[in-house]
Amino acid sequence: MTFNDPIDRRNTNSNKWDRMEELYGVSPTDGLAMWTADSDYPTAPCVREALQRAVDHGVFGYGWQNPDYLNAVQWWMKTRHSWDIDTDWILTTQGLGHAIAMALDVWTDSGDAVAIFPPVYHEFSNKIRKAGREVTECPLVLDDNRYVLDLVDAKTRLTGREKMLIWCSPQNPSGRVWTVDELRAVSDFARENGMLLLSDEIHHDLVYAPNAFVPMHVALPQDADNTVYLTAASKTFNIAGQRTGNMIIPDDTLRAQMRDRLNRFDYGPSDLGVRMITAAYSAEGADWADAQMDHLAGNRDLMHQGLNSIPGVKCMDLQSTYLAWVDFAGTGMSHEDIQKRFRTDARIAASDGPTFGTGGETFMRINFATQRHHVVEAVQRLQAAFSDLQ
Repeated sequence: MTFNDPIDRRNTNSNKWDRMEELYGVSPTDGLAMWTADSDYPTAPCVREALQRAVDHGVFGYGWQNPDYLNAVQWWMKTRHSWDIDTDWILTTQGLGHAIAMALDVWTDSGDAVAIFPPVYHEFSNKIRKAGREVTECPLVLDDNRYVLDLVDAKTRLTGREKMLIWCSPQNPSGRVWTVDELRAVSDFARENGMLLLSDEIHHDLVYAPNAFVPMHVALPQDADNTVYLTAASKTFNIAGQRTGNMIIPDDTLRAQMRDRLNRFDYGPSDLGVRMITAAYSAEGADWADAQMDHLAGNRDLMHQGLNSIPGVKCMDLQSTYLAWVDFAGTGMSHEDIQKRFRTDARIAASDGPTFGTGGETFMRINFATQRHHVVEAVQRLQAAFSDLQ
């Protein structure tokens, strides 16, 4: 099965397709779901085969975070990211949303503040507020069609109550791949201002050549006493529904604190999730992930070429992820008008830029991890929806 084989996700309990009419007013009958960050093609054959073996066995009793699984995570980080980790550092959570919620619970208190660099993944601010903490925004600066840090300005925005900084690398929604110097600056900023650094690296496999992702711990191993690293196979292999992710915590004290809280909540990993990730983090999985990047690069280029042809519309140069970050500022339209053209005229459900915080007001985020014909159709629909600008 290829990345372009047609597959119908409607009526399969898909959040992306079966809820888009409820959330966006776009009917799945003729609409395109290009919002939430999962892909529309099946996962790697090695993952499906592992799941099929479990189904054929037919017994779904208690599982555990077994050595094969831990060794697979270790192998993947070393082979794909030149990151040497100890299997003892790995704690498994119910996905990275759960990991962020747990981090807020363990290392901050009600009324504390948490810093973020918007525009950034909207669930950061959502999780912070759900936990009864306050969001401190330190906006990124848009410079020559890419985001850069302004830590001088960020310092002025801190209230002194910030206990954590949640960092996104590679960056969602812009796809920015940070340099080692930028990683160093962020880590120093967190330490100097008394904040634990939580580095969400979930998109680390989805990087386009010649860009190179560097894990925070590879860049700054000496800062491991103040950093927690979040990774998952979910975006890479389209298995987010299995709700299985990893906290990689080299520091003994931080790891003991999190392990204790997970034990108190009686949390254990999903057996099927463990089996799927063990299979994914393999040579076969690596080959599939490379093939997926070739497919995504083609989709990215089609999306960018098509949308950049619309006057006043500009796609951010995408270094990673399968999420086009598209600026409509040059059209002079309000976000409500842009939104209407997406939902009503083009019948496309895409993520609204303002939900990503300060700096996202004129943007839309479009998920192109889908079959090529869907990308072609989306571009044609959007060109038609904005045809009066030609």
